[in-house]
This record gives sequence, C-alpha cells and structure tokens, in this order.
Amino acid sequence: MPARSDSNDTSVIDSVVVTGSARAQRRFDASYAANSLTADDVQKLAPKSFADLLANVPGIHVESTGGEVQNITRLRGIPTDRGYIIFQQDGLPLFHEIDGHFFNSGEGMHRFDVMNERVEVVRGGPAPIYASGGAAIVNNIMREGGEQTQGRSQLTIGDTGLYRAEAYQSGPLSDNTYYSVGGFLRQHDGYRDNGFPNDKGGQLRANIKHDLEDGWVKFSGTFVDDHNVFYLPIPVADPRNPAVSLNPYIDYFDGTMNSPSLRNVTLKYLDSAGTLQSLHRDLGDGRHMRFQNIGLQYQNEASDWTVSFKSGYTQGKLSFDALYSTTNPVDGNVFANGFLTAARNAFGPDVASLGYALAGTNGATAYNPYSASGLVISGQYRAIESEFYSAQADLSAARRFETGLGAHDINFGVYSSFYGTTAFTAYQDMLLEVSGKPRTLDLVAYSAQGAALGSVTDKGVLRYTTTLNAGEVDAKMLALYANDTWELTDRFQLDAGVRHERYDYDGFAEQTTGANLGDAATLADNTTQRFSGATQTRNLKPSITNWTVGLKYDFISNFGAYGRASHVEIAPQSGVARSINPTIVETKLDQYELGVKGTFGSSYLYLTAFYTKFDPLNASFVAFNPTTGRNDQSVPFIGTAESKGIELDGLYAPADWFWLAGSVTFSDPEYNDLQNSAGADPSAVNGNQIVREPKVYGNIRPTFGFTAGDAQIEAYLRYDFVGKSYVDLFNQTALPSYETLGFGVAWKRGRWGVQLVGDNLTEEKGLTEGNTRTDALAGQGSSEAIYGRPLFGRNFRLVVQRDWE
Repeated sequence: MPARSDSNDTSVIDSVVVTGSARAQRRFDASYAANSLTADDVQKLAPKSFADLLANVPGIHVESTGGEVQNITRLRGIPTDRGYIIFQQDGLPLFHEIDGHFFNSGEGMHRFDVMNERVEVVRGGPAPIYASGGAAIVNNIMREGGEQTQGRSQLTIGDTGLYRAEAYQSGPLSDNTYYSVGGFLRQHDGYRDNGFPNDKGGQLRANIKHDLEDGWVKFSGTFVDDHNVFYLPIPVADPRNPAVSLNPYIDYFDGTMNSPSLRNVTLKYLDSAGTLQSLHRDLGDGRHMRFQNIGLQYQNEASDWTVSFKSGYTQGKLSFDALYSTTNPVDGNVFANGFLTAARNAFGPDVASLGYALAGTNGATAYNPYSASGLVISGQYRAIESEFYSAQADLSAARRFETGLGAHDINFGVYSSFYGTTAFTAYQDMLLEVSGKPRTLDLVAYSAQGAALGSVTDKGVLRYTTTLNAGEVDAKMLALYANDTWELTDRFQLDAGVRHERYDYDGFAEQTTGANLGDAATLADNTTQRFSGATQTRNLKPSITNWTVGLKYDFISNFGAYGRASHVEIAPQSGVARSINPTIVETKLDQYELGVKGTFGSSYLYLTAFYTKFDPLNASFVAFNPTTGRNDQSVPFIGTAESKGIELDGLYAPADWFWLAGSVTFSDPEYNDLQNSAGADPSAVNGNQIVREPKVYGNIRPTFGFTAGDAQIEAYLRYDFVGKSYVDLFNQTALPSYETLGFGVAWKRGRWGVQLVGDNLTEEKGLTEGNTRTDALAGQGSSEAIYGRPLFGRNFRLVVQRDWE
C-alpha cells in the first residue's frame, strides 16, 4: 500500500514545529494549537491561493473569493480582515506591520511554491511573544540544501487559462556549504472573465547555508514581481425585486465588473501649485507588487547558550488599480432624474431630458438600459501608489538547565525594526452598464430637439477625484521579550512569556480641499478634491506589553491536555501618522484556550476550546456617501466583541487504504456593550453575530490510497461548509450558508507524479463579503444579500511533477 505522508507517525504525529518556541519540538509536545504542513501535504491539498491553504486549519475562517492574493483571513472571531495573523519567512516578517498602504504582509507578500519546505501555523499560544501584535503566526520555511543534489519541477495547467511553472534545486556547493534556489512563473486568465489576464508574474528565492563547527550561517534572497487583479463584489439580484436574478447580464460564476473598458482610465486632480495633473491608469495592471528581500541568519551553540540572530531587509513598490463596488444598481430613469436639476442649473433651462450614451461618443451612440436589465451602476476606480522599506532583526539566547524542581528552558530576545511607506491614492466614480465586462456610460443632457447641451459625466467618469490623499511615514520600534518553559516532570510543563514594545512614528499628510476643475461641459469635475499645499505632521510614540501563560499535562504518552491565557495589545499602525484626522485606537485582545490531544496509531485528534475578547473593540467604519462619491459617512461604534467556540483537527485512519481528515470550527461571535454617538441604536446591535463571521465552518476530506503495479494512487473528496453570516451590524441581510464539493486524484511512479484537482463540482452558489462600502450599517434592503463576491464556479487543474537527484 502507498505510504500516507499526511498520516504516518513520523510526518504528522512526530511532525516538528519551530514556530513559537525557543527550539524545535514535536507538535504533540507543544502547549498550544499548532499545525505543520509539509510541501507534500500542500501538494495534495492543491490550494488555489494561500488563503485557500489556511482554510484547512481550524479556527481560521477564509474568504478566498478576491483572487490569488490578499484575501480575507479571520481568526477565532477576531473582527478584522487579517485576524492579526502574522506571516513570517524563516521566522521573520518581510514587512514589519500587518498592513502597509493597500498591501498586507501576509498573503499579499507571501506566495507558496515548491521552494517551501513546510508551513507552520500557530493559533493563539505564544504568538504575541514571538510576533509583534500576533494572535497567530504563519511561518513559511524555505528549503535548504544538503549533501545530495536534488530538486523538483512542476507544471500546472487549469481550465481557467492557468499556466504555472515552478521548480527548485538544492545541494552542496563545497564542504559544509549548501545552496537552494527556486521559484515560479505564472499567467492566469482568471476565475472570472476580466477580458484580460488576471495574474502574471512570479517569484525567485534562494539561500546559501554554511555549517560552522558550533553552528551555522545562512544568506537568503527573495525577489517578487507579480500582477494580481482584484475581484470586488458584483450585483447578483435586482434591488427593485430581489427575487429577479441578474445572472442573464452578469454571470454568477464567471462575471465581474472588471472590464477592458477600464484599461485606459484618466484621473484628474489639481496639485498644490494649482496645476492640472492627469494620471493614465490600466485596470489590467491590478495589484502590481515588486519587492526584494535579503536576509542573514546565524546560530551558535558553542556554549550552554544557543544564540540565534535573524535579520532581513525588504524594499519594494506597490502599484494598485481596482474597481471597487459602491452603491446598489439603480433603475436607469430614477438615476437619470436624480441629476436633472443639476444639469439644468449647469447647462440652462433648455435641458429637456437626460439620456445614456456609450462613453466617449459625445452622445452620438445612445444606450438604452431597458434593452437589458433596466439598471445602471456606479463603481469607484482606485489608483494607489506606495513605496516601502522594512529592516528587521531578532537576537535571542536560549538555555536549558536543571534545578531541584525540574528543568527550565529560558529564552531572552530583542527585536527591532525600521520601516516606512509612502502613500498616494486617487479615487473617482465611473458610470457603467450592469453587465459582465461592462462598458462605461455617459449621462448626456439633451434639448427638446435632441441636441446635446452638456454631460453629467465625462467619458464615463461620474465624479473626478472624490478622494485624494498623499503622505509618508518613517517608523522605528524596539521589542524586548522573554519566555520560560518549566518542565516540572516529564509529563507536566508550565510556560510563561512577556514582550514589551516601543514605537516611534514620524509622518506627514498633504491636506486637501474642494475644487472645480473648470470644464463647463460636464458636472463630473465640479466637486473634486485637490492638494491645498499645506501639510499635517504627526509624531506618535505608542508602547504595548503582551504576555502569555500556559500549561501542559500528558496523562499518558499519547494523550494529554493543555491550557493557556494570552494578552495581545495592538499598537496603532504607522499609517495613522500619514493620515488626516485618523481614528487612533489601541486594540486589546485576550485569548483563552483549553485543549486535549491524542494520538492513536496513525490517527490523531486535537480538540481546542477557545474564548476571545476584544476590549475595547473599535467597530467604527466609514461608509460610502452616494451624494458626494466619497467615503465620508462616519458611523462610530465602540464596545467589545467576544467569540467562544471549539476547534477540531483530526485524522482517522482505520486502514492502510483509507483515511479521513477533518477541520471543523464551532463558534459564537457576537458584539457586546457597544456605544454609538451618531444616533444609531447600539442596543439593536449588542448580542448580534459579528459581521461576516459564521458560527460553523470547516471541511472533511476522505482519501483512498492503493497501488497499481509500482505506482501509487490516491483519490479524495473534499467537502467544505460555511454557516450563515451577516453583512451588517444589525444582522438584517444574511450571507446564506453554503457547501462545496471538490475532488482530486494523484498518481505517482518513481520520480514522476500527476494530479488532477476539481473545485466546486456542483457549482454551489455562495456569497462572501457583501458590499462593505455601503451595507455595514443598514444591510442591503433585503433579507439575503443581493450584492457580494460569489464563489468561483467549477474549475479544474492538472499538475505534472518530476523529482530529480
């Protein structure tokens, strides 16, 4: 029978975890919830994105509908889009903060390929001691070279226009010196039809390690140049009658508001000198991430102390183009009539009517919404630029020593980072038809004789420069941490840790004011934002202290229990120092865990009960204002959020030819003690389910393995389920529950392997996110969401792999 790499004793039960501890240990011996996924494990799971991979870990709810990168990951009911999950590469972040300017240091910067040896995930536990502001850590550990030259090449082809090639090779350079190098190149048309490629680019990573007499030293490098188009929510039902589907106009599984019509967009604004600036942008560029990272690591074990030094420097640039959703679609006549008075005031009393035309035709090519859905829709084109750098270093010393009351394993460390970002954003509103790959529209003012007298829009632009921001911040921070693991007996262990951090932010923001760009032929430039020439500077020096206390007791060699309490404080991010009038809130998070764990031959079970509390929770948000086209409607809610639940992570292997893996989370995420100063009634929110947080989610994966001659074959099904959640604080509009079914079959013979993977075989309909610009307070005017990011439709990928030595 074929060996099960995801179930045999050495790779799962005795799998090694180095994240969140002073030294390597078995997963079973850790006093916290941890997972270790090898490259072969990831290969079998065949995730479409890093977020998809994390969906296999209990306690992490994922919305992986935005594309390949920067999806939504939430941990144990934590009500943020990142869940304070800190990503690391070989134990260090690539960028110190969890979020830069429209990029995150999680899956926004990290990409999995065959150069990864494994991924380790620590949920709760000592995460706040070994990562700044970490409620969890995802650590990507790269392959290193050894005495034997080896490698792997892999080609993936998908029916969504996916072509991906990746490879690595490692081996000796000389005595005691080893190398490893690898990466990927990929082009992908996309899971939705943009009319242009969705993803194009790749990454290259390498390292050289030299073994010393009492330790080692390693140099590493990472280079990323990658374009990823962002999928935003789409309307799926007619707001005039939510029972009427918009699928005939914008396909549920294939449609997107992204369009070739937005590949040459002009954004206009006045700079601080009053000079008109024009930006020419291409939606096809998507989120273009370019960065380089170099690292140096050193470890010495010459004395009783193990000294470890890790350092890295990252420098890069982000260019980001995306079409964000704003308001619901609107009946064509209702939308036009809303601008009739303004058009008469601007173009004179001879304006008799407003009509639609294809953008840029000067009104000559009429467009009738009622020949299709009868609706028109606005969307917000966002153009963002950011340059960033981040230098980080960690120096620690660990020692294990015996006492009359057991053994102590202590670890002292200092971590420091110098980092910064520049930020430029310009938003403008576009008028579009309700269709997949929509065309841009103009709303034209006509006389009674049919002459065009002016235009509400300008070549498809409904409002120029509704938002304009620019700023810069430089930051530095210093953290001191210590952790002690006290083994009272070979079965009973206590540990405690503390981390204190101090920050210093220096930043500025360019102030803006209202402006009319002066084109009398259109209303689109009447109420823009321009730079005034003044700047606002800000210096902040926050400090935080985090701690954790845990215990572990093994009843017998293969059955034990653990408990833990952790306190996490999140310093205000550096972006507040380059913002105008930001809301500055220090978030505090307490996590409590109680778990049992058991191994039974090739089977195992980890069961963790958790309780998470935010106090205070800043549930405030800034909503889109359809009158101004700006995100300027502040709705402040301050209170607490609590989530309690149970995580189950298990594998049942009753026979060599069958095993059943599963990851399930049951939780009860809710708001409590909210207060509102803007007239909203917080009593109707208290006790409600946290926005976009389901009470149950997980997956079950039965696998069959057998041999055919000298080939090994595995076939599996994957059943994923996500419970009902809500788009709004008042729980008025639901995101219904959904279940998807996938399958995979893998054949391996010698050095060759072939795998076929299929997702969402039944084309289950399910919505994520909602429309966060408008519906977080009042919902969508329907009991079930009519606007959101749908699941991707049925898709298949074929993977061919070859190993070599």
